[in-house]
Amino acid sequence: MKEINNNTLRISDVEKEVTLYGWVQKKRDLGGVCFIDLRDRSGIVQLVAREGKCYEIASQLKSESVIKVVGVVSERESKNKNIPTGDIEVELSDIEVLNSCKDLPFEISDDTTALEDTRLKYRYLDIRRRTVTNNLVTRHKITMAIRNFLDKENFLEVETPVLCKSTPEGARDYLVPSRVNKGKFYALPQSPQIFKQLLMVGGIERYFQIAKCFRDEDLRSDRQPEFTQVDLEMSFVDQEDVMSLTERLVAHVFKEIRGIDIKLPLMRMKYDVAMDKYGSDKPDLRFDFEIQDITEIFKNTEFSMFRNVIENKGIVNCLVVKGKAAEFSRKKLDALTEFVKTYKASGLAYLKIEDEVTGSIAKAISADEVNSLKDVLGLEKGDLVLIVADSKYNVVKVSLGALRCKLARDLDLIKKDDFKLCWVVEFPSFEYSEEEGRYVACHHPFTSPLDSDVDKLLNDKAHCYSKAYDIVINGYEAGGGSIRIHDEKVQEKMFRALELTEEDIKNKFGFFVEALKYGTPPHGGLALGLDRLTMLLTGTDNIRDVIAFPKTASASCLMSECPNTVDKKQLDDLGIMIK
Repeated sequence: MKEINNNTLRISDVEKEVTLYGWVQKKRDLGGVCFIDLRDRSGIVQLVAREGKCYEIASQLKSESVIKVVGVVSERESKNKNIPTGDIEVELSDIEVLNSCKDLPFEISDDTTALEDTRLKYRYLDIRRRTVTNNLVTRHKITMAIRNFLDKENFLEVETPVLCKSTPEGARDYLVPSRVNKGKFYALPQSPQIFKQLLMVGGIERYFQIAKCFRDEDLRSDRQPEFTQVDLEMSFVDQEDVMSLTERLVAHVFKEIRGIDIKLPLMRMKYDVAMDKYGSDKPDLRFDFEIQDITEIFKNTEFSMFRNVIENKGIVNCLVVKGKAAEFSRKKLDALTEFVKTYKASGLAYLKIEDEVTGSIAKAISADEVNSLKDVLGLEKGDLVLIVADSKYNVVKVSLGALRCKLARDLDLIKKDDFKLCWVVEFPSFEYSEEEGRYVACHHPFTSPLDSDVDKLLNDKAHCYSKAYDIVINGYEAGGGSIRIHDEKVQEKMFRALELTEEDIKNKFGFFVEALKYGTPPHGGLALGLDRLTMLLTGTDNIRDVIAFPKTASASCLMSECPNTVDKKQLDDLGIMIK
């Protein structure tokens, strides 16, 4: 058994005989003496092989070969302050090649130029890179910090089923055909939602799980078809109880992993405020850009574009880029226009505040309107005003929200290693789905409405708000949850609001509705995205960097080549025919 990790050796170990195992990262043959950088999971130590058998073997070693060495620790003449073992080296007395390595498809180094697809195809090699290894170590430490914290808070870790019933309200389920029950299917869990609520019915009171979840949805850089979440549920709590415990948990993780003190309590921001000011329900608060409503300035405008928008009950909003007007050429502004169009905005108007006011609409609006803009927005020479107008509120807010974040990145307004956390609360209970032609649940159908909005479930869905809350870190939704419906009558109203028939309710949720009749306590919970939290704490912007074996944006694994076809016999056993 391996007893010594490379990274533990120090100057105090000089003259100690050690046996080490690892991979050959680099070799430098100077003729008669060969230096080897030996890497294991912990780090790197320099080996020295001088003339004789050790040198002969060492001089023939290929990179990434696996070796066992015996030697004596000595002090280095030329020290390396960049690694913990930089004061010492190991003079070899024996070397054994445990396994050689063929020519590599890419260089195993932190600054490799290999394409991501190549690295994912050979992910087992990519994991050897220090950055990936460190990410996985950090992920482990995060999970341990979470488990230790929740254990002290009297939570029980309980596993819930992976083979579940399909309840397609939200994202699409991954379906698993049953061989024993031909024509019937399991679903892989999108979350343990129903089961953790049933644990509350069962009297567990405080539950958690590091849970694997699955969603068959279109992917982005920060999403995967299978992901891991820290799942929590508590009985006899209100919204503030859940939020308070969660933020203490997150603060504990930040302190343990990064030594960062998070000031508590975190700021609470209503959903409507977040959308109004930042154009997002996950606002990045590391910079001060706020969306400003200038509709009132143009209520009597002669400018037809703005007048038509306002007459159609739309809005005119803007961002002010302070002192940067000169940096934005026509080419750059055209590029920004194309950018907001990807968020369904019809275009981007702009004004430059210079000796004269110039820009795409400078001649279309009146002098009084220009002066009002200067007063209301506090405009100064050198400022740039970027404007979006549309009859749809969300188009204006979302496009400017995305532009806000893009400008912050482009103008380097975000401080490195800065973390800004907040809660977004009081989400709408429903959102209208153009595809389905009905209102659907914003979170899930078990989210409790505000006490004041229970009657709106059936009578005013557009203005019904919920006891839902998301914790946001640097513009990412790090976790979300809600107080659940524990009253069967309110749950029935919610199902009716979602236009589910009695048959739908029985087929999808019958067992759950039945459980609510047997003394269900008030309860609520939350799920933190472990992948996303690790991504934030390691400083990467790609969630694949913190998952051992991730999928691509097309939900495939380049290494194992899945998903793949299966033979006809397997399909016949399942009673399935592929069209």
